[in-house]
Amino acid sequence: MLDAFAKVVSQADARGAYLSTSQLDALSAMVADGNKRMDIVNRITGSSSTIVADAARSLFAEQPQLIAPGGNAYTNRRMAACLRDMEIILRYVTYAMFSGDASVLDDRCLNGLRETYLALGTPGASVAVGVQKMKDAAVGIANDRGNITQGDCSNLIAELSGYFDRAASAVA
Repeated sequence: MLDAFAKVVSQADARGAYLSTSQLDALSAMVADGNKRMDIVNRITGSSSTIVADAARSLFAEQPQLIAPGGNAYTNRRMAACLRDMEIILRYVTYAMFSGDASVLDDRCLNGLRETYLALGTPGASVAVGVQKMKDAAVGIANDRGNITQGDCSNLIAELSGYFDRAASAVA
């Protein structure tokens, strides 16, 4: 996993080139947004249990067959595995958000996840719905203007949304 800075430097080094003005500007913007980025990650982390529980509750209300006998989340063990997976996806989304780079999300969480779910008979579309529900909650929390570094966060919210969308499409 490389953070945004190490990734840019590594790419420039591989080309044997200096950092371009556009690369420096992008990194400068990332630094300028650093406090807002950390506020978003802290808020999501602080609310992670609620985000996961509410998303699961809503998912199961919409798709009760998942928790009915024979459903993929039926029995306490399977329900716990479902909640664990949702929590892991949320955690890796926060890692990606903090570092400004999706590679940690891809490499350590999403690569092979669809295949694993297929092998287990887990409905990927349902997992994707759960991820979208976590996205909605996380974006709502991140957009709360109270006790957060002031300024335009629209680019960070779009970035955060993109990480959730990436996760949802990886499992669907």
